[in-house]
Amino acid sequence: MARLPRLVIPDQPHHVIQRGNDRQLIFRDEADYGRFLAWLKEAARFYQVAIHAYVLMPNHIHLLVTPSDNVGLALMMQKLGRFYVPWFNHKYERTGGLFEGRFRTSLIDTERYFLACSRYIELNPVRANLVAAPLEYPWSSYAHHAGLRTDSIVTDHLLYWGMGNTPFQREAAYTELVMQGIAQEEVDFVTASVLKNQPLGSDAFKSELERKTRRQILPAKRGRPFRDTLPPHPQA
Repeated sequence: MARLPRLVIPDQPHHVIQRGNDRQLIFRDEADYGRFLAWLKEAARFYQVAIHAYVLMPNHIHLLVTPSDNVGLALMMQKLGRFYVPWFNHKYERTGGLFEGRFRTSLIDTERYFLACSRYIELNPVRANLVAAPLEYPWSSYAHHAGLRTDSIVTDHLLYWGMGNTPFQREAAYTELVMQGIAQEEVDFVTASVLKNQPLGSDAFKSELERKTRRQILPAKRGRPFRDTLPPHPQA
């Protein structure tokens, strides 16, 4: 069966994950992290993909992004691979692929899950027992959101701006949100959605996506094929 294209909708947030092949390290020292971030910044600007949150883990990355069209996200990730992988291979005298096939992505129900996904991403190093607190991990967007440094890679989302009328209020509110932690049930839901390339949202959100995209998202009902259950396109 032909593989369906990723569900990418312009001007909507998406959670992206890219893993190292066989869970191998994709970053070995500080220079690796820095080089990847420089190319991420360049590629995101070139393809007009807003980066709202990120974390670079030793063997995988998470991004929370909003693409401006339906091709820029894939082109950004392809450019990262074309630049970073040969550089990494040359540096460490290795050959072959570095990443585990295609990146995975999950369209986000913005109002309900955007901030939860941002928190999930920035708490990843804590869950992995790499650090005791997100501020201790230098390769994420948390310090930017907490007001401790300005990160030129990050484009703040309107929901982040809505957390307060001043930078101090926004930073304090976001810090409190992250410090609340995240329930394991929510971690599992966010993780499963992105690994399955499924939207992150309620059944109502997914049903609306089905209507707009004419793609099966919710589990198929027994009976007639999915295509027969949708109304015809409205006449122009």
